[in-house]
Amino acid sequence: MPHIALNNDLPGIIGLMVHRPDTGGPLGDLANALLRAPSSLEPGERELIAAYVSRLNGTEFCASSHGAFAASQLAGGRELVRDVLADPGTAPISGRLRALLGVAEEVRIAARPVSGRAIAAARAEGADDTDLHDTILIAAAFCMYNRYVSGLATELPKDDEYYEHATRRIVTDGYRAGIVQGD
Repeated sequence: MPHIALNNDLPGIIGLMVHRPDTGGPLGDLANALLRAPSSLEPGERELIAAYVSRLNGTEFCASSHGAFAASQLAGGRELVRDVLADPGTAPISGRLRALLGVAEEVRIAARPVSGRAIAAARAEGADDTDLHDTILIAAAFCMYNRYVSGLATELPKDDEYYEHATRRIVTDGYRAGIVQGD
């Protein structure tokens, strides 16, 4: 049961965004900019970074939803996402993405500069300044989103069909303002 009374029965961050559209709108816009706008990283890769950080933070709603969004946009689908969330070191992903997940993990651990070792490893695998910027911002933002969702003890969806419906909506329309209205 959430720590605050919500004016809807929607799960996770969606319930919070619908409850407070004044803050939900900007949070949705930020997610859209980070995960859907043009970038050197593919949308599926960015969703995977968000899912990975969320899994490390123990935020099941965000790990499951962004994992589903990533799976629908990456070759390898659910199996690949499962493998990455279990151990990116052995998952069948590019060295670049593996190194960027290492950068994201460092961001998640503490608010301090990412190690030169992690940056050098990412650059050695072909990551450029935009890749590093976007990875670090996604990881930092998802630490905030995860704390928001977990801190208020939001509920999980009643079944996995929620994630399938949300995946179709996000992949088609992105994190649009209509999400804040609960549609």
